[in-house]
Amino acid sequence: MRHFISLLAISLLLIACKDDVAENANEEAPVRGLKTVLIKNTERTTVRRFPSVLQPSSVSALSFEVAGKLKEVALKVGQQVKKGEMIAEIDPTSLELKLDNSKAAVDLARATSKNASDNLARQEKLLAKGSVTAVSVDNARTDAATTAAQLVQAEKNLASAAEDLTKAVLVAPYDGIINTLDVDSFATIASGTPIATIYAANAFEVSFSVNFEIVSLLTVGKRAKVKLADNPTVILDAVVSELGSRADTVSSFPVVVALANSDPSIKAGMAVEVSLEFQLPNGIGFTLPLSAAIKEGQIKPKDKLTDPAPMGVYVYDPETSTVIKRQVQVAGVRENSLLIVEGLIAGERVASAGVSFLRDGLKVKLLPDSE
Repeated sequence: MRHFISLLAISLLLIACKDDVAENANEEAPVRGLKTVLIKNTERTTVRRFPSVLQPSSVSALSFEVAGKLKEVALKVGQQVKKGEMIAEIDPTSLELKLDNSKAAVDLARATSKNASDNLARQEKLLAKGSVTAVSVDNARTDAATTAAQLVQAEKNLASAAEDLTKAVLVAPYDGIINTLDVDSFATIASGTPIATIYAANAFEVSFSVNFEIVSLLTVGKRAKVKLADNPTVILDAVVSELGSRADTVSSFPVVVALANSDPSIKAGMAVEVSLEFQLPNGIGFTLPLSAAIKEGQIKPKDKLTDPAPMGVYVYDPETSTVIKRQVQVAGVRENSLLIVEGLIAGERVASAGVSFLRDGLKVKLLPDSE
């Protein structure tokens, strides 16, 4: 009897469990809310960015044309100077002495030349009277010509000495910034010894290298943008000013971009990012937020503009209220958005949040705040 009762209790318990399972199976699974972005913003260009360093467009090396002993050099590296402002000065004592000696040499040569000229005139008169020979006249004529030439040379030396004295002061050829100082105060220097280098404060350029495909798409005069890494709010216009026809290294071609305008905050040596815009190979593309990528960390466009990288996204199907996994092609990143060139059409919705929790065919509910 007890055995019968135990079997009856177990049977009732199993029936109750089956009823619970059936009841749970009849309950619908919760539908996940889905935030999407509407495919509508079209782009016809892609942007490639290249990190580099800001450099002055030209650096001028300054030196004296005369030798001498420097006076105190009060300039400092990084100091701004105006056109015509003194950079350094040579002690003029030796140059003034040279000028005085040249003046004395001119006076002596002038007196000697006058005596030789007067002597020639006397000899010619005496020859007419028969008091001297023609040889004496010829000698006097030679002396007069020689001393006249010596006077001309002495006058040229005087002009040179006067000009050297004006070169004792080295001035800035234009408004600029001192880049380097290569001498110490009171040093004795030779003609042509580098004193300092200066660069224009409003003329900068950026150099970097690109592959063969990119350099083939570039032309001198192409517009570019230069953004300061230390202050991203500063974005300056620029143009391609030089293109290298020969690679520096394997398949790496030099490019120089010159800034078209300036900003008070920029300085040589600052880190910058150069942006170049190119036409999309397919003619048109769409932008997606970075969060739409199924495997965001693996998104890396290839080197060629005509060879985009594959990426997966979830597209919302309004007929079945499900998400469908789809492969698209990414041509790059534009203003923190993925640039899709294949795989999407205008009017479709793509999941833009919680992508890691989705799966192909998952039933979802479109959130009203979707873009």
